[in-house]
Amino acid sequence: MSPLAKISSAYGPRFAEFAFEPAFTAAVDQHVAELRERLSAGGPDLTPPSPDSADLTDYALGFLDALAELDWREPVGHDYAVCRLTAISWLVHRHGLLPEQRRGD
Repeated sequence: MSPLAKISSAYGPRFAEFAFEPAFTAAVDQHVAELRERLSAGGPDLTPPSPDSADLTDYALGFLDALAELDWREPVGHDYAVCRLTAISWLVHRHGLLPEQRRGD
């Protein structure tokens, strides 16, 4: 299973929390915006481009490595890492970055 698939499987279910956790929704939205800015050169378009799957995978692997070095454990609530991983999952879902998502196109 690819790193993006693992993250999506683990953190995609947290999308359900958006309905009753507005602060979590806002935090994830900020992480999505930062990831988009970090992974793309930007441009004049009002609609941000889809992130490159390979670039997002590289970023996710580095982020997971950093969490492993810190011996991070997922908390009950929402910390920086949960918000970041949920944002990665949201980008994967929104842009259909997994092979199984692209087959439906």
